[in-house]
Amino acid sequence: MEQLVTLLGYEFVQNAIAAGFVIAIVSGVVSGFVVARNMSFAVHALAELGFTGSAGFLLVHLSPVLGLLFGSAITAVFIGTLGVRARGRDVVVGVVMAFGLGLGVLFITLYKGYATQAFAILFGTITGVSRADVALLIAIGLVTLGALAAIYRPLVFATVDPEVAEARGVPVGAIAVAFLLIMAAAVAEAIQVVGVLLILTLLITPGAAAERLTPRPGLAIVYSVAIALLCTLGGILLSLITNAPVSVFVTSLSFASYLVARFAIGPRRPELRLVAARGSVPDVPAT
Repeated sequence: MEQLVTLLGYEFVQNAIAAGFVIAIVSGVVSGFVVARNMSFAVHALAELGFTGSAGFLLVHLSPVLGLLFGSAITAVFIGTLGVRARGRDVVVGVVMAFGLGLGVLFITLYKGYATQAFAILFGTITGVSRADVALLIAIGLVTLGALAAIYRPLVFATVDPEVAEARGVPVGAIAVAFLLIMAAAVAEAIQVVGVLLILTLLITPGAAAERLTPRPGLAIVYSVAIALLCTLGGILLSLITNAPVSVFVTSLSFASYLVARFAIGPRRPELRLVAARGSVPDVPAT
């Protein structure tokens, strides 16, 4: 404990905790919608093609972090434009991801220097963020949450019942593209903690666990954020104590949280059993 208190006095530790706090909030909010909209595969594609963007920007001597955001955003637009419906979306995701990964390999091959920055994105670099990085993460997080708040009601309606939402005039296609762009920003942030290879940890597991705790969309977001905070900050602190990688503890805590929600708490909640028996979801207003 004394060692941990001493470490908390260092600037890099304070930066890591501040960045983890911001990333967990954004990831927790977005995670619930990712699970509800069955977009886990899309998250994987956004992360891997974000790596392609990083490699491309590194090749032209630009920031790999900005390349990550750019690559994820471009991928989001492609997927949202070509695959609005869930049935066709997975096919589009697979095609785009395969092409993007090929480009990423090409960029890394052409780069003549040490690609340590790009490869660090594969595994996360939360303990290496600076004050400027934290400020950038806060800015991206505020924009992301603001955009999500602006489309929250139609997004919930389009998520619960897309056919009825479209019939009532909700722009389901535009909402899908907007949410994919929000996902791209969340992916760019979450990668700072767990990296491309483990991105599913923060953008799927909290929402999946929260879904087992309540059928109410608003309350599920609160639970999801709480779980993301627990896993991210807990992972950072455990990493400082043991000198093991942050991603190991973040993924372990996330998995444990899901198991507890699924098998220990979720089955005991009567309202969840009622929703499951009816095969329905709570009513959500269109606008």
